[in-house]
Amino acid sequence: MGRKLGILAGRGALPRAVMQTCQSQGRPFFVIAFDGQTEAELVQQTPHKWCRLGAANDIITSLKQAEVADLIMVGAMTRPSLSSLAPDWRATKILARIGWRMGDDGLLRSVIKEFENEGFRVIGVSDVIPDLLTVGGTYGKISPSAQALDDIKKGQAVLRSLSNMDVGQAVVVQHGMVLGIEAAEGTDELIQRCQALQRAGEGAVLVKMRKLGQESRADLPAIGPVTIQNAAKAGFCGIAVEAGGTIILECDAARRQADQSRLFLYGFVADDQPSPQA
Repeated sequence: MGRKLGILAGRGALPRAVMQTCQSQGRPFFVIAFDGQTEAELVQQTPHKWCRLGAANDIITSLKQAEVADLIMVGAMTRPSLSSLAPDWRATKILARIGWRMGDDGLLRSVIKEFENEGFRVIGVSDVIPDLLTVGGTYGKISPSAQALDDIKKGQAVLRSLSNMDVGQAVVVQHGMVLGIEAAEGTDELIQRCQALQRAGEGAVLVKMRKLGQESRADLPAIGPVTIQNAAKAGFCGIAVEAGGTIILECDAARRQADQSRLFLYGFVADDQPSPQA
């Protein structure tokens, strides 16, 4: 049956994919849904508890009462302001120790450490669904052109140079020119913002990769069919993601969407990483 899994669920398809995998494997699970973050329909007819993001004591107590052993953090979340977080006494103690102004990756590392100190084993999505991680090469029928491969290298270099700043995980490049870097707005908004900035010729490339030294158990960059649809609507020529460091949701559907949209979906091996095995 396996160890009971606690799912700290944000938005999007990833929490649902984890829940469906648990159900297919007969693995028991319990969901923490967050006010203003998690979609209500996600937790219908599933064991769950609604909590505020700032209610650390309620979250930890609920997980222990549910006899959770392993813990996973999946799905997109909007980082609230400190005032809207409304931290309880336990969250206040944690924030006093780790600070609130650190970047997302630093904050996630600290949160994971707190859960581990409470006796939970924190795991990554690849521990539950290994097939989600990308491999190197072309997905589908369309391959990147020589110009697109150059743009992918440029995007990789830009994201690597920004790793220590703990900012976004995506960049849009066209003909060697950086059109936009992902910040707090997210990938879909980045695509929309860059649409009007493109010049004539082959469309832009969206490049996504994890930060150098990123905590791999949370917040890995991810794409899915919706990302591909948005990139196609914006006139991009393709999407490149780091092999072994990026998640593709609904891979078969994503591949079909890429082929239908006539854009490439490509897994590149980061220059400073070993090649992942297919």
